[in-house]
Amino acid sequence: MAYVIAEPCIGTKDTACVDACPVDCIHPRKDETGFAEAEMLYIDPQECIDCGACVPVCPVSAIFTLDDLPEKWAQFAQKNADHYGR
Repeated sequence: MAYVIAEPCIGTKDTACVDACPVDCIHPRKDETGFAEAEMLYIDPQECIDCGACVPVCPVSAIFTLDDLPEKWAQFAQKNADHYGR
C-alpha cells in the first residue's frame, strides 16, 4: 500500500520527505524542472515501498497510507498517481 501526500502539502512543498525517501519516489525535488510551478509534492504509488520514512519528517502531517487517508482528501490518491501518469 503506497503512501499519499494530501492537501496540507499544497503551498508548503517542504522537501524533508524527499530527502528521507530511500527509493526516490517523491517529486518534484527542488532541483527538478517544474518544482516552482508545482502546487505540492507527489508520491509515485508504483515506486513507493511503504517504508513510512517520509511520514515523521513531514512538518505539516500531509502524508498518509491509503487506508488512513481522510475521506475529505480521498481525491489526493488519484492526484498523486496522475502526476506520474498512472
